[in-house]
Amino acid sequence: MAKHPTPLLDQLESGPWPSFVSDLKHAAEVRHKNPKGIELQIPEDVIDDLLGLLEMSYTDGTTHWKHGGIVGVFGYGGGVIGRYCDQPERFPGVAHFHTVRVAQPSGLFYKADYMEELCDLWDFRGSGLTNMHGSTGDIIWLGTTTPQLEEIFYELTHKHNQDLGGSGSNLRTPACCIGMSRCEFACIDAQHMCHTLTNEYQDMLHRPQFPYKFKFKFDGCPNGCVASIARSDFSVIGTWKDDIKIDQAAVKAYVGGEIPSNGGAHAGRDWGKFDIQKEVIDLCPTKCMSYEGGKLSIDTKNCYRCMHCINVMPKALRVGDERGASILVGAKAPILDGAQMSSLLVPFIPAEDPYDEIKEVIENIWDWWMEEGKNRERLGETLKRLGFQKVLEVTGIPPMAQHVKEPRTNPYIFWKEDEVPGGWSRDINEYRKLHQR
Repeated sequence: MAKHPTPLLDQLESGPWPSFVSDLKHAAEVRHKNPKGIELQIPEDVIDDLLGLLEMSYTDGTTHWKHGGIVGVFGYGGGVIGRYCDQPERFPGVAHFHTVRVAQPSGLFYKADYMEELCDLWDFRGSGLTNMHGSTGDIIWLGTTTPQLEEIFYELTHKHNQDLGGSGSNLRTPACCIGMSRCEFACIDAQHMCHTLTNEYQDMLHRPQFPYKFKFKFDGCPNGCVASIARSDFSVIGTWKDDIKIDQAAVKAYVGGEIPSNGGAHAGRDWGKFDIQKEVIDLCPTKCMSYEGGKLSIDTKNCYRCMHCINVMPKALRVGDERGASILVGAKAPILDGAQMSSLLVPFIPAEDPYDEIKEVIENIWDWWMEEGKNRERLGETLKRLGFQKVLEVTGIPPMAQHVKEPRTNPYIFWKEDEVPGGWSRDINEYRKLHQR
């Protein structure tokens, strides 16, 4: 019998979709049976109390979790996410319910025995509830008590050769897509880059020294499967400089219906005959494509590399051969100054091991942001406050047309004195010879 009645939560089990409430109830039942005979280190009824607290929140229309914050772990400055409920006497199992981030393997590839080891550890020292994966990419362990944190950290690092994920005002765990290991569109080895820079900047993850959190994300191509452009302070997105490769015979096969569009993803119903004009040409954001006389043409200099045409006709169109990456900066969630998408900083940069050009951009930005950023101010907010021109100056990147989001509504350009021949001082008489009244 349930420890706490949950009539409101029970309604969430009645729909056609899988319910997290059912999962929680099942996990609570398994925990009580304890089939592996584990000597549980936190209360056996932790999940029962979690359900009771959630029911209370639904009844009252307000949360019963108190402030978050960081719980310290010796030897790891980032700490662990603190969770405390405001009804500890009524629900003692969740008086402490800390969230632990565990650094994910690059590209989210696991071995079964590795996953089993982590789950056994969490069943022993936590609630057994996991979240695969958080927005940073980490494995998320939901619910443990303060005395268990040191033990968890020690076992992770000494027995499982694993690290905690980032928390606090530091480098958060870098994340990437599956890249070249599985994806035919990948322009860079996103997994290798993510792994390399994670190791390179491990101290920035362990020792908070930034104004606020900083996230790397690596997308292998402009499809953006980890949404780096929306979710990271520093986005690296694979791209190419030369022409999209076109197989004209395959284009005709798509038009003739011999090859299903979108890789057959829309095969569940009859969408009618494939219309290249409607489904590809007219949807090109820069109108750089045309299909005439049975031949597809692309004006490369006006191509945004949005990937739409390639996604629709993957057997006919392929990414180019001159590959590298674009770097964008400043994306964030709505905390201080609203949600922001990242802005293009480097249109094209080589992306070859050891990634020295990319590291130089990163470190120049960090040096400036740590000096100029306010407390709890993400990089994107600092850019918005001080201007994008500042980050161009500190990185030594010259302004270029790709940096312009939209044309300005006035004609003025502001120059620095050292950029003007002769500076600000001038002979007015010589000036008037060329600029008569």
